[in-house]
Amino acid sequence: MVVLHTSALFLTGQMKNNTQKISAMRVSAAFCGLLLAAVNVCAGEQPVGLGWLKVVAFAGHNTDYSGIFVYQYDNRVETSRITHVVEPDGEYEKLESLDGPRHEIIRHHGQVWCCINHKMVQMDSQHQQMGSRFTDLPPEQLSELSTIYQAKETGIERVAGYNTQAILFQPRDRLRYAHKIWVHADSGLLLKASVLGDKNQVVEQYAFTQLQIGGSIDRSWVGAKDSAGHGAGLPVSPVTGRGGTAINSGWVVDALPAGFKKTWEILRPMRGKHAPVIQIVFSDGLSAISIFIEPNDEDEDDAEGWSSRGAVNLYHKIMGNQLITVVGEVPPRTLMQVFNSIHYSGAID
Repeated sequence: MVVLHTSALFLTGQMKNNTQKISAMRVSAAFCGLLLAAVNVCAGEQPVGLGWLKVVAFAGHNTDYSGIFVYQYDNRVETSRITHVVEPDGEYEKLESLDGPRHEIIRHHGQVWCCINHKMVQMDSQHQQMGSRFTDLPPEQLSELSTIYQAKETGIERVAGYNTQAILFQPRDRLRYAHKIWVHADSGLLLKASVLGDKNQVVEQYAFTQLQIGGSIDRSWVGAKDSAGHGAGLPVSPVTGRGGTAINSGWVVDALPAGFKKTWEILRPMRGKHAPVIQIVFSDGLSAISIFIEPNDEDEDDAEGWSSRGAVNLYHKIMGNQLITVVGEVPPRTLMQVFNSIHYSGAID
């Protein structure tokens, strides 16, 4: 995907717990928070590809739309419906799974609620961070994208009945995936996005199959209604509402691919963990790598091993008294390069 994540958060839980709710959050972020970092990039000052990133970012936050899209990965297909509306108090997004057990997720003001037993329950802090797979990158890092990726418009193509401009972001090294996006020529909405491997095979793909842009879109679910239509409001838990604390943990990475820079480092609570977990996030503007460091509590799920889903790979291993987990939208060889260069410098804030 061309979207960056704090994906490590949900994938760590996803690969260990295999929950459809977290998978749905990933799909939601792919279309709702897409390319947020490019908002401050001026299209007239950047190469063609980066100009499109600005267009997509603005449209994704300021357009009412509703549609059905599919997420394809590892020979699997998941179908969801997403609705996005802009109200005076901000954006509202609702994601509904259309395959398997029914799941519904609502996002507003960076908070996330999930429908459980016909009631909206706020998800904990590890999921609140999933509102955007793009972190807020400074314009100077985005300007460096042209040194990392070669952007090229590849023609006009039809997606879900709309004309789109296709743009390919080809990496200049073998340490990251290629990304291709399809942008609606009129509204600027992202209608399709693919991650491509070494031989241009599709590693994962998101695509709308049905879409309404603007017009009369159902808003009955916005604000004070739960999934059963009751005016109960969206509950806010003081516990789950807490985020992490910014720190300098003393852990460093010596072999990041060119262009990857640290976007944040925090100490945060995570569901199922006995103690707060260090999370360090790096981004090159189109992909992200997250590192989690936690005490080894000798749980059964802390054994060394690989996991993957679509373009996202995860590796975790016990190092001394710590369990180190690395997860990101990069090829396995890149993930291992990063993992093997992690060490503790001893300097802690």
